[in-house]
Amino acid sequence: MLQGYLDRDQFTQLEELQDDTNPNFAEEIVSLFYNDSARLIRSIEQTMVSKPTDFEKLDNYMHQFKGSSSSIGANRVTEACSQFREYCLAGNLEGCIRSFQEVKQEHEILKKKLDTYFQLARQAGKKG
Repeated sequence: MLQGYLDRDQFTQLEELQDDTNPNFAEEIVSLFYNDSARLIRSIEQTMVSKPTDFEKLDNYMHQFKGSSSSIGANRVTEACSQFREYCLAGNLEGCIRSFQEVKQEHEILKKKLDTYFQLARQAGKKG
């Protein structure tokens, strides 16, 4: 279900940090990631419409987004962030706009998959 979307080793490391005192650690980290990334998406959108385009600021936001994506093992989101940053370095606003759509799309797909994953995990935990 999450294959290709998540670095399994990275995500497994998050899950291994769960214990009796913090049984939902991975889900909480992912929730923090989505809160943080929603804020970054808004900042990127606002920066992209302001004139003149501040590519350094855009790159900085996307660097943060890429780092947090990488920390939960979000491979496809991280790759899309890298593409966006290349367009920033080139000063290519059209490229940024196109690649940002991909970042948001991959981000949303992963969110749906993770929501389903955690929902199934909770159901399995209740049964066990």
